[in-house]
Amino acid sequence: MYNQIYRDRRYYLVAQKILRNKEFQRRRTFLHHQDSVYDHSLRVSFVAYRLACLLERVIPVSVDDVIIGGLLHDFYSEPWRNKKARKNVFKMHGFTHARIACDNSYQIFSQYMNKRIDNIIRRHMFPLNIIPPRYLEGWLVTIADKIVSLEVFLHPLELPRYVGIETDKIVEYPKKIFIRTRKFVSTMY
Repeated sequence: MYNQIYRDRRYYLVAQKILRNKEFQRRRTFLHHQDSVYDHSLRVSFVAYRLACLLERVIPVSVDDVIIGGLLHDFYSEPWRNKKARKNVFKMHGFTHARIACDNSYQIFSQYMNKRIDNIIRRHMFPLNIIPPRYLEGWLVTIADKIVSLEVFLHPLELPRYVGIETDKIVEYPKKIFIRTRKFVSTMY
């Protein structure tokens, strides 16, 4: 996929300064699903970009905003898996990282920020965050994020960790069900 991304001139001309930024590069060390936040954000941005390119033939869409919003949608400050679970569910990563990513984007990439990109970043967790995206560009990134995130189902053992549950914390009965499910799912591949 990277060859395809880097060879797409239109995409790369918009994305290159963000991709080369030292702070954005640091996201290569943040684990996200099965890869890094850097890789995840790049894939989300490129999938959303491809969707935007298809749509722009029939309706107006800001392809540049989709690229930038996709890259910055998970631009949070530190790896969330290293944090202890919070008792208040609304303070967990899934509910808070969009605001943090938006704040960080204004600090590091203020030259790219506008009302659409702001909305893309803040609303990409819909429906978990109950306010939907306001613009088409936000919907494209939200949909692309869900598409790319589906690959977590290729690794069912990671599902509890994905939602913030460490497998060693699972109580005995659900742990047995989890082990049986893992054995069943492993026969499917």
